[in-house]
Amino acid sequence: MKSIQDDIAEACEVLNRGGVILYPTDTIWGIGCDATNSAAVKRVYEIKRRADNKALIVLTDSMTKVDFYVDEVPEIAYDLVDLSDKPLTIIYSGARNLAPELLGEDGTVGIRVTQESFSQALCRRFRKAIVSTSANVSREPSPALFAEITDEIKQAVDYIVEARQDETHTAQASSIIKLGKGGLVKVIRE
Repeated sequence: MKSIQDDIAEACEVLNRGGVILYPTDTIWGIGCDATNSAAVKRVYEIKRRADNKALIVLTDSMTKVDFYVDEVPEIAYDLVDLSDKPLTIIYSGARNLAPELLGEDGTVGIRVTQESFSQALCRRFRKAIVSTSANVSREPSPALFAEITDEIKQAVDYIVEARQDETHTAQASSIIKLGKGGLVKVIRE
């Protein structure tokens, strides 16, 4: 088994080449790629057999990096991330510096600042946002554990992270909140 650092280094090499990885996140296992690489994002849609008008979320390791991907981060976003007791995806207006294929039709993007050690270290080392979408074909159940991921998905990606494959406890889905103009907060999923 590789060390965590070697696992992260290999995953980053694949991401830098425009590849797609299968990796553990702060919620469930995800299919990921460089969120700034249009060709890689298109491959994720193909792997999932998902309509490309359905936006994908991205992970980053800090609120500081969110500023690079959003025109203006509302002040309340910092408080929401600090106070959240579970993973929180925030949908922001004015997305920028990301592959256009992963944005909502209204120019929004869902970003989650991961607090989980592996995905946080991966994002920190990669230095860019990473796409995070459930490791399943669209309209099929999302696998709660690595062991539940289908061979079809495993064979479609370029690298499978070794860390956390043996875990048997299931993670919870993230809450999703959309932040609108003038401080409007809309809860999409609790």
